[in-house]
Amino acid sequence: MKRVIQGRKTTLLGGLLVLSCLYGAFATAQESRPTEASSPHSGQFEEEATLPLDDLRKFTEVFSRIKEAYVEEVSDKKLLESAIKGMLSGLDPHSAYLEPTEYEALEESTTGEFGGLGIEVGMEDGFVKVIAPIDDTPAQRAGVQAGDLIIKLGDEPVKGMTLQDAVTRMRGKPGTILTLTIMRDGKSAPIEIDVERAIIKVTSIKSRMLEPGYGYVRITQFQDETGGQFVDAIEELIADHGGDLDGLIIDVRNNPGGILQAAVETSDALLDEGLIVYTEGRIQSSRLRFNAKAGDVANGAPIVVLINGGSASASEILAGALQDHERAVVMGTRSFGKGSVQTVIPLDETHAIKMTTARYFTPDGRSIQARGIAPDIEVRPATLTEIEGGPFFSEASLSGHLENGEGDIRPEDRESDGNPEIDRDYQLRSALNLLKGLGILTRRGDRAE
Repeated sequence: MKRVIQGRKTTLLGGLLVLSCLYGAFATAQESRPTEASSPHSGQFEEEATLPLDDLRKFTEVFSRIKEAYVEEVSDKKLLESAIKGMLSGLDPHSAYLEPTEYEALEESTTGEFGGLGIEVGMEDGFVKVIAPIDDTPAQRAGVQAGDLIIKLGDEPVKGMTLQDAVTRMRGKPGTILTLTIMRDGKSAPIEIDVERAIIKVTSIKSRMLEPGYGYVRITQFQDETGGQFVDAIEELIADHGGDLDGLIIDVRNNPGGILQAAVETSDALLDEGLIVYTEGRIQSSRLRFNAKAGDVANGAPIVVLINGGSASASEILAGALQDHERAVVMGTRSFGKGSVQTVIPLDETHAIKMTTARYFTPDGRSIQARGIAPDIEVRPATLTEIEGGPFFSEASLSGHLENGEGDIRPEDRESDGNPEIDRDYQLRSALNLLKGLGILTRRGDRAE
């Protein structure tokens, strides 16, 4: 499908007609194909923009003064491009003028293979903020965390850089090392983290059984194929279990977002009907509604969605849709709160503008922008430590105890083998325990009937 705006093809990101909901920019050089949108509604850009004469005179005056007196000679092209950058960057943190390298990286953002550090970043108070480190990447392995503020890249202070400048500096030849100087909540002084650049392949969907009957699906990022891969993963879990699941955990913690259509497809896979998400903007084509079709791949199994402050945009669409339809319990901490839509409008083959054109809303009409999704049950990260000591002394330990008649259970047999991943992850353990509790109540209710 193609969309023409005054003779130019437009690619839409962040939710305006099937496309991307990533928060900010990758510190990477991503690779994928460009995405196309559908035809515009008639008359959407018919009104011509007019500029006050006095403002044009002021612009011309500043332009002339710079050309005449700046300490170094500056080309007309550089001045005009700088003016365009200023117009867009002054609107909000997500609008930007895309030069060839940034435009290429943005077009190449959905296959999940790229070179760089492996972090999703945005700007906050003039510094680069880590929205989320991507799973299994150099940044995550080096210890970079969601919420970190990067104040220096190598020896260069970040203050004064644009987001695109910072991202460009974070890219580089695989195998080279970049030192990030970071401010982190709870730390009184900056910390330095060395990250080795690499070619990174992001696997969108990871799934497994946590325990018999209880499935786990981790969505690291919403890519082109995520919706279909999600359905395949659920079907494989059901087949491995030999029947319907007793419970399902969907983990979108530290998922910075991605393709809107992938979030819609993933939500649709679990909803039989109703609105999934809608967008509202000033022009007709930015007002969209996405509805679910019949069919629930999980066959009604109880669901917990895990979120945190690194869950942004498309992740929030999924969590919000399942929460509003009461299809899942949302657990964790409040999500990031990126609820705006960006449109990418090519200016020529190598340049484009990315501009915020709409907000999106959950089925119940909630705006996520700057608020995020509040979990139904707040569970903060915690470190679980095992209490020292052996198994408890019990009746079966007593010499000469009365026999049960069905055979005794030794104290050591009562200890489960445990799951190291669940033991380390308090939020995941809490989600699993909730599903088990719901299962117990359901079975008791069935017996009572």
